[in-house]
Amino acid sequence: MLMFQYEKKLQYPVNIKNPNPKYAQIIISQYGGPDGELGASLRYLSQRYSMPYPELKGLLTDIGTEELGHLEMVASIVHQLTRSMTMDEIKKSGFDAYFVDHTAGVFPQFASGTPWTAATMQVCGDVITDLSENMAAEQKARTTYDNILRLSDDPDVNNVIKFLREREVVHFQRFGEGLRTVTDRLNSKNYYSFNPSFDKC
Repeated sequence: MLMFQYEKKLQYPVNIKNPNPKYAQIIISQYGGPDGELGASLRYLSQRYSMPYPELKGLLTDIGTEELGHLEMVASIVHQLTRSMTMDEIKKSGFDAYFVDHTAGVFPQFASGTPWTAATMQVCGDVITDLSENMAAEQKARTTYDNILRLSDDPDVNNVIKFLREREVVHFQRFGEGLRTVTDRLNSKNYYSFNPSFDKC
């Protein structure tokens, strides 16, 4: 049985003509920041193990693997924005602190420089809690993409960011549909006293 199938192409093409390490420093937050693609993919792929409904387990697998593709897209953006930099460009752009630790490698961190941590994500094992968190996570990721678009005027960057932002909206909607599926199966007078992934009828 095949769980993942890797295609050697991005979900949306990344072709950035003008390197810009300043942009790389903000966009990297969607690689390893508090609402980035790394945390999203791990959250969803981990939550699926305690998901009691097969169709929602499939939803978490689908979105979790898509988020891995988004992680690769964000890494490609950061890489292309930092390729062929001169030392002068590194110093003038404020990229020097990052350069000391990582040269031009793509390292999962917040825009502020804090390294990625699993403390920014949660897997509760409660269907309603996890799906509600996922909806909030998708909205936070959308907000981060909105903020990147406010700061960037490079169309090569912005086209990819707009695509990623659009997918966050779709994921939010899909998780909302999943939450409706769960609540339709539970006692509407007492959704929150019964966890179908743990409690038995």
